[in-house]
Amino acid sequence: MADLDLKWYPSSWKSRSAAQMVDYPDQQHLERVLAKINTLPPLVTPAEIERLRFQLAAVQRNEAFLLHAGDCAESFDACTQQNISAKIGLILSFSLILIWGGRLPVVRIGRIAGQYAKPRSSRTETFDDREVLSFRGDNINGLDSNDRTPDPERLLSAYFHSAATLNYVRGLLTSGFASLHHPRDWSLSHVRSPALRREFENITQGLSDALDFSHTIGANSGRESVPFDRGGGRGVLGEVDFYTSHEGLMLDWEQAMTREVDIAGSGPSPKEMGFYNTSAHFLWVGDRTRQLDGAHVEYFRGIRNPIGIKVGPSLDNAELIRLLQIVNPNKESGRVSLITRYGAGKIGDYLAGHIEAVKRSGHPVAWVCDPMHGNTLTSSSGFKTRNFGTIINELTSCISIHATCGSRLGGVSLEFTGELNDEGFSVTECLGGSMELSEEQLRLRYQSFCDPRLNFEQSLDIAFLISNYFKEERLGDKEENGIYAALGGRKT
Repeated sequence: MADLDLKWYPSSWKSRSAAQMVDYPDQQHLERVLAKINTLPPLVTPAEIERLRFQLAAVQRNEAFLLHAGDCAESFDACTQQNISAKIGLILSFSLILIWGGRLPVVRIGRIAGQYAKPRSSRTETFDDREVLSFRGDNINGLDSNDRTPDPERLLSAYFHSAATLNYVRGLLTSGFASLHHPRDWSLSHVRSPALRREFENITQGLSDALDFSHTIGANSGRESVPFDRGGGRGVLGEVDFYTSHEGLMLDWEQAMTREVDIAGSGPSPKEMGFYNTSAHFLWVGDRTRQLDGAHVEYFRGIRNPIGIKVGPSLDNAELIRLLQIVNPNKESGRVSLITRYGAGKIGDYLAGHIEAVKRSGHPVAWVCDPMHGNTLTSSSGFKTRNFGTIINELTSCISIHATCGSRLGGVSLEFTGELNDEGFSVTECLGGSMELSEEQLRLRYQSFCDPRLNFEQSLDIAFLISNYFKEERLGDKEENGIYAALGGRKT
């Protein structure tokens, strides 16, 4: 059990047992690389981290909604202009639909610019009748079975790929890419059901009308009506906040990127000092590494960054509250988000108990639904996949259980991608959705080397579903959600 009276410092985790650690054959090489990383500039700033904490406090008060989305695990090869633009474009499109339906600000956190490592249930795996080390992500070893020896140089490569990604994201978001003057042309040609297509068309028409109205009354007047690349201003609709995140898995890396600086906004001297993990704005601790007396929880309790905690069936109520006491003993707002991932068949058994336990404890949290990780299966053709209907079953059950408990869902955590091939086709990794993707179609463009992701069309399906729910909630409409049934959702 963590002792909160012990002084915390970035390396204090080394006195604890650490799960999912990597065994590097050349420790001296690793130390040289980590020393170099420790001298490199931060990827994000303390001021940005504190801004995110402030915005997540609004999520906890039900004054904003959190969208946490991106790849299960990034690859170095996917660090391209096309892939980054597609991912950011999808996150912006998704958030725009949510804003229209919920009339709430959306806090956008991408699983991007650092989400390279992945936990594994086994240290080794078998390839061609030989045992090799498991693939742990591009920042550790290679996907090729002949390249499985952990290489410290990959940590340096991860830093520079993260920096390149973040640099391009910042450039996109400050040069008119996020402008609502020209919203993305969401083609609905993939929607098989005529009734569902009409529902989606009504939403997009309402959204377009709202944007036209804001333009008419002058929200986009003066220089803001001129394109950015022609000397126009960014304007209130042309620039958005965007934050990065990854699972805090590789503690050597996290320690090397931790800096002690003045706490942003702490006021006049004497300045209050704090430790920030400057590799990302937001980090989360996973299901496999949240042991109360473990190294990961020890590290997480000392950083100023807002953090996420994965909550599943294996976490009982008392352990959850003890975990909150360790990482947020002063019950600070904006500090902790609980990311629930039970599985559609188990959420009814656990979520209500977790909600009630947290309410009794008085800990402020943002409740976030991850409907992906508890619903993975293997298709008859051997592909690791997820069924869209099961995903939305868990999501809608989560919304309903929160309402019954006098709580409210504050966000959603999704694994999705906006990637398109040269012919304009999306990936085919999850079954179902409005395009009714079948098992036979999985092989058409299955690209993930980790977990299956929702494609562009399936992602917008979920955006429309959540947006429509929030709209009906605002208007007091108690009728059954037609979009949910049309997308393959089942009553539970």
